[in-house]
Amino acid sequence: MQRVPFYQINSFTTEQFRGNPAVVVPLERWLSDDEMQAIAVENNVAETTFFVPTKDKYQIRWFTPKLEIDLCGHATLAAAYVLFRELNFKGKKITFRSLSGDLVVEEINNKFSMNFPKWELIPFKGCSQDLIDALGKEPIEVLITDPHNNYFVLYESEQDILELNPDFEILGNLDSQGVVVTAPGENSDCVSRFFAPSLGISEDPATGSVHCGLAPFWGERLAKNNIYAKQLSQRGAEIFCAIREDRVLISGFAVKYRDGWIEL
Repeated sequence: MQRVPFYQINSFTTEQFRGNPAVVVPLERWLSDDEMQAIAVENNVAETTFFVPTKDKYQIRWFTPKLEIDLCGHATLAAAYVLFRELNFKGKKITFRSLSGDLVVEEINNKFSMNFPKWELIPFKGCSQDLIDALGKEPIEVLITDPHNNYFVLYESEQDILELNPDFEILGNLDSQGVVVTAPGENSDCVSRFFAPSLGISEDPATGSVHCGLAPFWGERLAKNNIYAKQLSQRGAEIFCAIREDRVLISGFAVKYRDGWIEL
């Protein structure tokens, strides 16, 4: 029987039971894809992340309870937390090699700052009635990312975002990976929620990766390079973003919930 350690970290929060939980599994060598997917199913959180050390970097992979994905912000932040706080990583920056390229994370003033690619949001013509029906409210505008294939749906107010009660069955049948709804914030630059039933996640508590698109979008609209964002899930989250040419620095706090061993 093999025993591997795990850590459960709440990302984009300073409080327990808020932010987005991710399970982090440090490995010396890769488990099989089937084993990693089974662990993700058993954990039943939005993402379980696995990493393996190489000469000067860490290879990282992310699994939802349904499938492997190519980019995840909150689980990357959680992995950096484990390396810096639990495994005594001595360097100033951690480089994760991923399906989305190299991702660099550093700890600055107790926040973990991730250097992620910038996404361009393109106005989406011919928005389907199914999307509007699923959300239950007509938006101001619909945009889409390429290649990550998320709809970004713009509303007028924070209250609009809070009041949405989506039909997840319809959302799960759309031709997109997920749906981001967003609006100007009352006590922040912007607010959002993220629905991804096609990935096995009805509503994600906190989603770092979609801020690769949200931060540049709101930065341009507000003429700001630094964006303070809130995700209005039931758990709630705070995300700090800085726009840097073709990159977005996505930062947040994290707290450990538990650790232990997985018996395989």
